[in-house]
Amino acid sequence: MTGQPSKLRIDKWLWHARFFRTRSLAARVVGAGLRVNGQRIAKPAFAVGPGDVLTFGQERDVRVIRVVALGTRRGPAPEAQALYEDLDPPQARAADPSEPRAIPGGRPTKRDRRVMDRRRDVLE
Repeated sequence: MTGQPSKLRIDKWLWHARFFRTRSLAARVVGAGLRVNGQRIAKPAFAVGPGDVLTFGQERDVRVIRVVALGTRRGPAPEAQALYEDLDPPQARAADPSEPRAIPGGRPTKRDRRVMDRRRDVLE
């Protein structure tokens, strides 16, 4: 077998392009609902090639990617970024106020907790 194949399994390509940490996680995302050229795909064995447009969810973002090349291995990040063109890059998000935040300085001391309790009592 000489040369590079013209198509590659979608789970393997997503893993080569470093969208997901493991190939099994990529396969799980494909099974959950990934679109190739607007068509919903449910099988990780679906073959993609250069020019295909992929739409999938990654964390809290929806990614729209055009396949530019097929990788031969899961290489470093610059090599992985050459495999695709990001059609809709994710926007920077503001911090969600409902998410818990770390207290600067680490765990509060007993004295700090007493001060917080006094403030809470005053506000109630």
